[in-house]
Amino acid sequence: MNQAKKSDPNSKTVAENRKARFSYEVIDTIEAGLALTGTEVKSLREGHANIAESYASVEGGEIWLINSHLPEYLQGNRFNHEPRRRRKLLLNKREMARLAQAVEREGMTMVPLKIYFNDRGRAKLLLAIARGKKLHDKRETAKERDWNREKARLLKEKG
Repeated sequence: MNQAKKSDPNSKTVAENRKARFSYEVIDTIEAGLALTGTEVKSLREGHANIAESYASVEGGEIWLINSHLPEYLQGNRFNHEPRRRRKLLLNKREMARLAQAVEREGMTMVPLKIYFNDRGRAKLLLAIARGKKLHDKRETAKERDWNREKARLLKEKG
């Protein structure tokens, strides 16, 4: 059911939400376009963006990315954008309806995982439908990660 394309070797990751996979159990991911202004694209191409504290919300039948930070483009002068403005996500109607239904009925959250440029040079957002983890789930994730690290270290020493 995973509709997002696997990460393309040609795609360039601009920003990644590393806390998301720790704090949330990712159920499904979907690739969404971003409605950006010219200076926002230029700022992204320089590699400046922060989506660590951002989330997506359904408002008025549309899906918006809220609280993402794209700093002003230095050479933008008077045409610059607001760094923390709400950005519209570009999805087709069926995808928007599915996301809205998951959030309303099933109590899920829409969490951005990463912003990247695809092979055609378009800015895309990998959006996850996720369920918040409880504290004991987070501890289990940390324990599993530590065990995998220890196992890799032991295998490296042996070989």
